[in-house]
Amino acid sequence: MTISTIQIKKKTKKTLQSMKLHPRETYEEVIERMIEDLSELDERTRKEIEKARKEIESGKFVAHEQLKRDLGF
Repeated sequence: MTISTIQIKKKTKKTLQSMKLHPRETYEEVIERMIEDLSELDERTRKEIEKARKEIESGKFVAHEQLKRDLGF
């Protein structure tokens, strides 16, 4: 494992500190958790986009203008 020192703003350090799940959690663990969360979010987002595309292709959608008319706007 390579260990590096990085420079971060005090505000960023404070944010990382507030994200710790327990006082002994390292910043490395916090950052790894954030990266994992982003990866999961990205995968979920990709699936939602694919689902939306399929719905549009099959005609299962309501156009914005139609929705406005239906709601009386």
